[in-house]
Amino acid sequence: MAKRSTLHELHERRRATFVEQDGWLLPEKFFPQPVMEYTGVTTAAGIYDLANRAMLQFTGEDRLSYLQGMLSNDLKPLQMFDGQQAAILTQQGKVVADVRVLCSLNSFYLDFWEPLKEKILTHLNRYLVADDVEIHDPNEQWKMLSLQGARAKAMLDQLLAHADLPAEPHHHGMVQFDGAPVCVVRADWSGYDGFDLIVQTAQLSAFVERLTELGALWVGAAAQNILRLEAGIARYGSDFSEDNLLLEVELNDAVSFSKGCYLGQEVVERIRSRGHVNKKLCGLLLDGKEPASAGDKLSAGDKEVGQITSSVASPALERAIALAYVNKDFAAAGTKLILRHDGKDLDATVTTRPIVNRPAP
Repeated sequence: MAKRSTLHELHERRRATFVEQDGWLLPEKFFPQPVMEYTGVTTAAGIYDLANRAMLQFTGEDRLSYLQGMLSNDLKPLQMFDGQQAAILTQQGKVVADVRVLCSLNSFYLDFWEPLKEKILTHLNRYLVADDVEIHDPNEQWKMLSLQGARAKAMLDQLLAHADLPAEPHHHGMVQFDGAPVCVVRADWSGYDGFDLIVQTAQLSAFVERLTELGALWVGAAAQNILRLEAGIARYGSDFSEDNLLLEVELNDAVSFSKGCYLGQEVVERIRSRGHVNKKLCGLLLDGKEPASAGDKLSAGDKEVGQITSSVASPALERAIALAYVNKDFAAAGTKLILRHDGKDLDATVTTRPIVNRPAP
């Protein structure tokens, strides 16, 4: 049976329709057309139920040295309330999972898509031998939401009595809501200003009720996906997996080329010194408004040069867009390609990520 959010009954009362995704039954949309929720984010702010995110807490004297050897980014410069993106790699440099690292006073937290939790734990425990490190699972006590959109900061300022909110991506801070702690993390899932909100489970319903009273709209998986692709944000399981090298996905803020040894580092460094990967994840502009399908092929002349991973119709551009792996020789912005979709040949143009540039907050 699919897992359900703590807020599932609240979503039912709001007449959400649901979709099963990676073992979770999640709200797909709250309005008949997802563009209504999309517009809520672009003009005000929208609430994401991130029930399908999970956390692990790492404590112990060796927590830094252990994670430094397991993650692709450099944790040593992190101070309390700093954060960063990182990846867990195989020895072959393939991506086991992408994670966010949050540094607190006596521990590190990793958060990630919940379906990856068992794989992450199995992988990390394999290399946890004599280190003084303990791994804790706080997911029963805390749940994650996100507030995304043009007015996200203004709404949080109002809700949290002008608390000091984190200003840099992935940085975080603790604030109070009705006498209970809330961890606020600067986070972008949409190309707009945004914050992830890690709330005590007991406070979750009251917290979201206050947000909706301030004018925030619920945003289901369909509208979230549109915003994600317009922002050019790759999603594990859709756009990359353990079949992909880290540098193919262009998770540029998840890797340090100056830190010491970590699992998979030799492969990452070899690729960097060579100067390129054979393919990379690119944005695409498609002719027409019909999205492509995952797996659709891209060609240049009679040569197959790529494959679609995700695609949606973009309200901002009034045309279909996509993410796709494209051969390095055809990955420059402006390159014209042919998309084979439903037996038809359509024009496609490589573009940069983000595909849609949002106004600065």
